[in-house]
Amino acid sequence: MTSSPWFLGIDLGTGSCKSVVIDDRARILGQGASGYESRAGATPRAEQDPEALVTAMLHSVRAAIREAGVSPAACQGFSLGGAYHSLMAVDHSGAPLTGVMTWVDDRATRQAQHVRQAHATGELYQQTGCPVHSMYPLYKLIWLREEQPHIFDQAARFISAKEYVTMRLTGAYLIDYGIAAGTGLLDTHDLRWNAGALALAGLAPDRLSPLYSPDTVIRELNPELAAQMGIPKNSALVLGSADAVNSSLGAGSVLPGQATCMIGTSGAFRVITKQPVLDPQARSWCYAIDQGHWLVGGAINNGGLALSWLRDLVNQAPLKAPAAEALSYQDLVDLAAQVTAGSGGLLCLPFFAGERSPYWNMNARGVFLGLALHHDLRHVSRAVLEGVAFRLRSLQDVLLEIGESIDQVRASGGFTRSWLWPQMLASVLDRPLSVLAWGETSSLGSAFWALLGAGVIARFEDLHPLVPVAQLFQPDPADARKYKAMYRIYMDLYFQLGEIFERMAGLN
Repeated sequence: MTSSPWFLGIDLGTGSCKSVVIDDRARILGQGASGYESRAGATPRAEQDPEALVTAMLHSVRAAIREAGVSPAACQGFSLGGAYHSLMAVDHSGAPLTGVMTWVDDRATRQAQHVRQAHATGELYQQTGCPVHSMYPLYKLIWLREEQPHIFDQAARFISAKEYVTMRLTGAYLIDYGIAAGTGLLDTHDLRWNAGALALAGLAPDRLSPLYSPDTVIRELNPELAAQMGIPKNSALVLGSADAVNSSLGAGSVLPGQATCMIGTSGAFRVITKQPVLDPQARSWCYAIDQGHWLVGGAINNGGLALSWLRDLVNQAPLKAPAAEALSYQDLVDLAAQVTAGSGGLLCLPFFAGERSPYWNMNARGVFLGLALHHDLRHVSRAVLEGVAFRLRSLQDVLLEIGESIDQVRASGGFTRSWLWPQMLASVLDRPLSVLAWGETSSLGSAFWALLGAGVIARFEDLHPLVPVAQLFQPDPADARKYKAMYRIYMDLYFQLGEIFERMAGLN
């Protein structure tokens, strides 16, 4: 067991909690992960059991420390990252009145549509940096007030998943600027709760947690939970930030001209800026990190989820031979690699779960254009991958349009496990794409807050050399030309189908 100094990063994600132990040179010493058990009666992936989050956090931390083989007394600090856009209500004793509603919970769709129609949403976006969408806790609060007023009135405080776990660790309610920015309630300019958003929610600010900078350090932990984690009770907890912020930090995308691209179940494309950057058309979001940094970009609903849909479709038992083995994600990627760029003239709009950025259209649906008799599963698989890549290109285009320079893209997420999708994305974006040596960038970025809090590094820019690149993908010139032409058709098709999407939604 080594007694050298070490640091801990925890990523309290939507589906699981992941932890990583690093040394003072950001070398990975150990990792751990633990999934969440479903909350009885809850909608899958929409509502979480708060106590399951605490249990998973304890399991993942213990696993990471055990794998690292480090001395608990040598812990120099840790940080906890949390997923954006979660919401739960607690009473005056801190007991949960609801489960944790996650970003995928769409029960507030009607409330968001009403706000979009009845209010000056452009002004609200310019103040908060959040487009009008049901994923934001602002609209879930309106839903609670309208649909469950007994809970809304009884609640002493409305908090995120991260705040709940932090409260269990420290006994105090604290919210960092990053998590607060993802609620739709924070003014992205002065970093205070926004009066207009509070009025829409029907809240006084004392029903939200006090705001703190992410470099805030707390040194008094709950002794029982600290012991269960395997760290001293006086370990330094650096408040840290949200998962997407941490993902960009963990990718080392902290210099001008660098963007982070992530494809997991969903997907995202984002940059870190030193001032708020807002889109006149409200296509991107702008979330504060601290007093001098903002996260600007967009997220898509359909990343690996689109490939998951295709896998489940082709693996349906009635359609398979009795002895056939189920196809895996990698099988579909391997099939896609057997055809060339452009999928033989097949184009996919992969809106199987509606759309977030950049056009925020939850009525958008999946479309295949150009299907012909010569197409088979190879072409369909590649068209789905290309369709997701085109969606990320649309986010890059918005950032370029509003004045950001993008010279290099750093990639994270499950899609980096194969060569095809990163190579395809480099050609679609027409930018060099770096795949990092360590893929769990959100937990690593969380650990970087511990390094910052301990003074091991002084500023964001110092993180860049700590993140090694495993592979660099350059755009293929011929594929980039082909994709540029297809992307124009892709975007024309999307806009021409806008009215059709609305009419279809009206029928269903």
